[in-house]
Amino acid sequence: MYVPDHFAVDDTVVRDFLDNLRAADLVTATDEGLVATYLPLLHDPDAGPHGSLVGHVARNNDQWRQPPLGQAMVIARGPDAYVSPSSYASKSEHGRVVPTWNYVTVHAYGRLVVHDDPVWVEALVRRLTDHHERGREQPWSVDDAPAKFYAGQLRAIVGVELVIERVEAKFKLSQNRPAADIDGVVATLAADGDAGSAALVERFRPDA
Repeated sequence: MYVPDHFAVDDTVVRDFLDNLRAADLVTATDEGLVATYLPLLHDPDAGPHGSLVGHVARNNDQWRQPPLGQAMVIARGPDAYVSPSSYASKSEHGRVVPTWNYVTVHAYGRLVVHDDPVWVEALVRRLTDHHERGREQPWSVDDAPAKFYAGQLRAIVGVELVIERVEAKFKLSQNRPAADIDGVVATLAADGDAGSAALVERFRPDA
């Protein structure tokens, strides 16, 4: 991934992003071509030097059966937004502006491990459920489901783990623009109702 210096972030930012990851694309190159699956993932930061990403796929999904050629890859995305030249103060100064797109993305590369193990898979399902149900007034638990039904659901999935060997991250959030242009981008995004993107631009502005 091409990452200019002004869009690069440090390991602490990447760790925070992965810790709060919800779902991402698992991509593998196989003898039959590229295969991708979008799936919920959890970050295990202490699983090896660079951590790992764990999730599960349907047993009927052939991706877990097809050995990857080389490293597997997870493509994770954060907020993204169109940026109009009209947002820039410099538009009225010299007009040398063009549209662009702000976005956050992290590419994690590594070894794919398949866990066709009901004990491992059940532990993961419980972790995923607890992670996403936390904060709800009445959180759902896997124990709320009938035991026979739940056991059948577990048999229908297979665990996958990307043992991370390297990470590339790009936070393209108008950091290359003058301060007045960044002010304009934040104001426009907020006015468009995209408070999340506006807050990210504000957070990563160079003069913050």
